[in-house]
Amino acid sequence: MKYMILTYGSQLDYAGMAGAGDADHVWTPETFTAMTEFMVAFTKELEASGELVDTRGLAAPALTRRVQLEDGVPVVTDGPFAETTEVLAGYWIVECDSFDRATELAGRLAACPAPPAVAGSEVVDVRPIMDSADDLTF
Repeated sequence: MKYMILTYGSQLDYAGMAGAGDADHVWTPETFTAMTEFMVAFTKELEASGELVDTRGLAAPALTRRVQLEDGVPVVTDGPFAETTEVLAGYWIVECDSFDRATELAGRLAACPAPPAVAGSEVVDVRPIMDSADDLTF
């Protein structure tokens, strides 16, 4: 079964990685290197085990566009969105034997190195990927 593991961050995190934003969220070169090394090692491990299907990081939320219908007309809003502090930062698609294994992998991602103000607040979701409408369950 395939699962999508979604990692989250905030516009503050993206700004901090670029050396801007509030002091608590600024990523030092050492912290950024530790995070990068963690992600590369994690991804290589999934490649070696044959569980990795795909992975990508996403650009900063400020580069997001949201499209919604208003009276049947698409309306485009530029991000980030004030009502959202948590944004999708990246994803891994894995093919595992079980939901428990995908959850175990997500737990490891939640421990990714980060500045002290960010560490421990990481959020990672795991969602099964449907192959057909027959997989639609609640």
